[in-house]
Amino acid sequence: MTVRSMAEFAASGEQPEVLFYVGCAGSFDQRAQKVTKAFALILEKANVKFAILGKEEACTGDPARRAGNEFLFQMMAYNNIALLNGYGIKKVVTTCPHCFNILKNEYPALGGNYDVVHHTTFLQTLIMEGRITIKGETALTGKTVTYHDSCYLGRGNGIYDAPREVLQKLNAEIKEMGRCKSNGMCCGAGGAQMFKEEEKGTTRVNLERTEQALETGANVVAANCPFCMTMLTDGVKNKEKEDTVKVFDIAELVAMSMA
Repeated sequence: MTVRSMAEFAASGEQPEVLFYVGCAGSFDQRAQKVTKAFALILEKANVKFAILGKEEACTGDPARRAGNEFLFQMMAYNNIALLNGYGIKKVVTTCPHCFNILKNEYPALGGNYDVVHHTTFLQTLIMEGRITIKGETALTGKTVTYHDSCYLGRGNGIYDAPREVLQKLNAEIKEMGRCKSNGMCCGAGGAQMFKEEEKGTTRVNLERTEQALETGANVVAANCPFCMTMLTDGVKNKEKEDTVKVFDIAELVAMSMA
């Protein structure tokens, strides 16, 4: 499978249907790389003309802003906006809710105006348009799944239905956690917590959230964010349940279920 860069599209005078903004986790984290590959495979199978920035892609600056380094954030953001605007980018899809949120809601103030879509919404659209065909027997047939609402997709942007509708198309029996949708709970990595030492407390947030997921009795925990993926996977391992409970991104479940 060959993935073309935006530079290659520009060199041939073409414009992609969508730019896939891979993000730092999707590029460098070994677990998140599997999600990146799964989503790229879906886009190719669905005949979506897409490009990536490749070596030109930089961090959106989200962790810097969340950690309070506004100067670093603005420096990174202006560089990214100059690059995206230079290529005439109109539509962006990302597998990371942090990239999605900052590109969609915070870049416009700096001159970066794009149609930004999270991959769960994009997958829902592809399925509805018939560009993705789901097998009769899917990766979730006969399994129960619980879905974790990431902060930036759920409470931050009010996207609750699209991921669940995708899971339903995969014949999943969804068992909701007690805290879900607008009452959802952070995985423990948000607000740049992923990159700093933890503070004093009685319970790790990711362990508490994992307990809530395990209480549903689900075989699969579905995530939509690389940070959540790390936190929930660590939580499942901590509870020594990794043989019976698997954590997957929704894109991986779709890729495994495509005809």
